[in-house]
Amino acid sequence: MQRNIVIRIQSPFGTKRVEAQSNEQTITFFEKIRAEFALNSFNFRLFKDRNKKNGEINSTRSKTLASYNIKHGDMLYMDLLDEATTSDAVFVAEGDNRNDVTSVCAVALSEITEDDVDVQLHKLDGKIEREMDDKLCRHGLNTKCVHCSALEPYDSKHLDDQHIKHLSFHSYLRKLRGGVDKGKFVALENISCRIKQGCTGHPPWPKGICSNCQPNAITLNRQIYRHLDNVMFENPQLVERFLNYWRSTGHQRVGFLYGRHETHKDVPLGIKATVAAIYEPPQESTRDNVTLLPDDRAHIVDKIASQLGLQKVGWIFTDLVADDMVKGTVKHFRNVNSHFLSAQECIMAGHFQNQHPNPCQFSPNGYFGSKFVTVCVTGDSQNQVHMEGYQVSNQCMALVRDDCLVPTKDAPELGYIRESTNDQYVPDVFFKEKDGYGNEVTQLARPLPIEYLLIDVPVSTPMEPLFTFYVSPTIQPFPVENRIVDGHLQDFSSLMTYLRQFPPDSFLDTASDLHFLLYIATMDMLPMRDSIGSLLEAVKLKDRSLAKTWAKSEQWATVEQMISAQGMMPSVDEQIQASPSRTSALWTCQHCTYLNQPEENQCEICELPR
Repeated sequence: MQRNIVIRIQSPFGTKRVEAQSNEQTITFFEKIRAEFALNSFNFRLFKDRNKKNGEINSTRSKTLASYNIKHGDMLYMDLLDEATTSDAVFVAEGDNRNDVTSVCAVALSEITEDDVDVQLHKLDGKIEREMDDKLCRHGLNTKCVHCSALEPYDSKHLDDQHIKHLSFHSYLRKLRGGVDKGKFVALENISCRIKQGCTGHPPWPKGICSNCQPNAITLNRQIYRHLDNVMFENPQLVERFLNYWRSTGHQRVGFLYGRHETHKDVPLGIKATVAAIYEPPQESTRDNVTLLPDDRAHIVDKIASQLGLQKVGWIFTDLVADDMVKGTVKHFRNVNSHFLSAQECIMAGHFQNQHPNPCQFSPNGYFGSKFVTVCVTGDSQNQVHMEGYQVSNQCMALVRDDCLVPTKDAPELGYIRESTNDQYVPDVFFKEKDGYGNEVTQLARPLPIEYLLIDVPVSTPMEPLFTFYVSPTIQPFPVENRIVDGHLQDFSSLMTYLRQFPPDSFLDTASDLHFLLYIATMDMLPMRDSIGSLLEAVKLKDRSLAKTWAKSEQWATVEQMISAQGMMPSVDEQIQASPSRTSALWTCQHCTYLNQPEENQCEICELPR
């Protein structure tokens, strides 16, 4: 007698139930699974083992489900072999090209490559060792007791004693995997605030919705863990160079942080971001706001940073208002009585975190949270310039990604959850607070206090400064890109001024500047981005001989000849004095033959000197 059974299939797209018969051929069973998940191919495998290493089930006509000892209610695990997708795989609306976690949920877990620091922390034991207590321990040196045995990395008493506010992400994972099942059922699900597509039981929204396609309501909780535990700037000159723009103009500024993710020894299984450089994208700034402009060179910056062993780890912005120009103090207005981050800044932080998701093998779609950090430069309680680091929670990332969270007009400390419209369904979002009688009550997040979404990240500098790039008090650094201010412009004249500060045998020190490398890679007259690979390798390895060899290349020799020609030419004042009758005439560039205005000292087209 044939017996109908129900098999559960766990996949990167979720878990579904498939009806089958115990004597059914496995090839027929595979066809049912493909139809149930609406896969576009049969490029998937099934395993009885959760780790997907043993117990593979083959698609064949010669074997049945009973031959694999598959019983009613068993769970099988799907492993994708390529980029097979389903109609339910993508929840992002058409035209939304943001690189968030929901747009990559069809990626097979076997293709996910975790960050090097995550791989390193997975191998560590993570236990917190303790010394023998002279008062409580009554045993020999080779034994342990409850007073001196190693603690788990998520031990709450130890974290409180060390004033550690949040668990590290890997400590949180150890806590989830520390039970009897050893994390067998751990699955870090990403929140989705969008209606699941493909539901055929009713008309599409707004004419119909059901419990299968409707996103769940969200109750906001303060996140107990963080993906990044510290931000460390290698040296104070990094921030001082960034702040020079505000000191010169009084306008606010935004920059992207480039550095490395490393283990943080002060937090059990912690991760820190070590910042080596700050890149300033194109922007329009005033004393009150900053507008980021499209950046055509963003991919070039990322490529150069990658070849230097760096990556984009966060963003930094200023919110400074001068208080006393003589004393150099600034106003203190970000505090517990006002706000730490505004709603608009939280939305921006969530947007950047969605663009840089954290690869994670315990998430069904391969990504969970983000290590991307936000750093705000503002005034402290002593009216001194200081930095504050933040991340937003995974719940905030989901609300921002699905366009549910917007700022309020008159209260920066409050956000607002959109209401559902005919074009978009927005789930209910709640938070809990205490009323005037001390009772915990649930409130609808219209409006929403932003502190429910914030996570503190300490910002520091090392006792002994580190230098990925060359810094010297006697050398004027190369101008920073995208600063349209006198004295900060990147042009051929500034390149000559910068190069003349270095002796001929110290080209490695000359090239050890991210802004200099970006300029020579993208300058209009002679772009070198295809030929600076060996120079970037020399800067990364601090190899002087390799840098000296590159300095003798044909491309750099051309630049040196241009500089030498400029050095032999008379100054503009001398040319005017020598031929006063031609001061009103146009002059022709000897390099590109363009006619320039007489008051110009360099060509408007090729930027070469007159």
